[in-house]
Amino acid sequence: MAELTRRSVLSAAVTIAGAFTPGLAATAARAGAAPSGKQAPGFYRYKLGDYEITAVTDGASTFSLPENFVLNVKKEEVGSALAAAYLDKEQISVPYTPIVVNTGAKLIVIDTGTGEANFERSKGAAGQFQRNLAAAGLDRGAVDTVVISHFHGDHVNGLLTADNKPAFPNAEILVPRAEWTFWTDDGEMSRAPQGRMQELFRNNRRVFDALGRKVTPYDWDKEVAPGIMAVATVGHTPGHTSYVISSGSSRVYVQSDVTNVPVLFARHPGWHAAFDQDPKTAEETRRKVYDMITAEKMLIQGFHYPFPGLAHLEKAGDGYREVPAPWNPVL
Repeated sequence: MAELTRRSVLSAAVTIAGAFTPGLAATAARAGAAPSGKQAPGFYRYKLGDYEITAVTDGASTFSLPENFVLNVKKEEVGSALAAAYLDKEQISVPYTPIVVNTGAKLIVIDTGTGEANFERSKGAAGQFQRNLAAAGLDRGAVDTVVISHFHGDHVNGLLTADNKPAFPNAEILVPRAEWTFWTDDGEMSRAPQGRMQELFRNNRRVFDALGRKVTPYDWDKEVAPGIMAVATVGHTPGHTSYVISSGSSRVYVQSDVTNVPVLFARHPGWHAAFDQDPKTAEETRRKVYDMITAEKMLIQGFHYPFPGLAHLEKAGDGYREVPAPWNPVL
């Protein structure tokens, strides 16, 4: 009997497979095709009771880790926390994930991303919301309501198209009353320090003036739409708002910016993000909200969580750990 070698066995296996698998050789030849170089459209759907929620990515911003990304912790410690989460310790990537709630009667967008104009500026890394919305089969013209959580550019800039026209031409725009009062106050703008705060005031006037300031202010502890309760979560901004969406016995807490990226600010709730207008109050809010979510075992939808942003929370030492909700291939 001829001696069997590893090479002869493998050669025979390939020969047999080729005989019983039409097109095998052609398939192997096509394996050398050039990669597409493009990411797939970014959207993910899940059911909440009778509601259908679609998380639609606007992309992400990636940049070198600044010295003051966390105000009360040294950059080296922040880098170590990133490395512990298997991330690059020298840079930070901040995702943006607006959501669309289909109640069966209404189509509701919560926050709008960095805006279509940012798609070109960022070379496609961000400003993706409208492209992914269309890929998800959702027509911007069919949106009934846009709910804004607070007035930072990554939440309001998507209210406009790249040529400064209304991005949701048939939608009512709902804004937190406390947020609207603060950012449209000329006195507050005159007292704001130069730099980022002045830029925020100018940007908000640019966006809302382009809309003719046609907005509807809403109050906390009331529904902004059926099953969507507005909740005060101040600190990040004076009128920062989160939402509890309920349908039947199912609930999800849409946190907006209670935290920025969770590997830093959920794991370390005492860390103060440079974006928080009142860092101490933001920390108090974060701990209160996250204690409630963990106690009630409520799902959380995080705007700056890794896409699609849906997770469970659990206590972990002095902080919290996000556990991504399992991907579901069906609704």
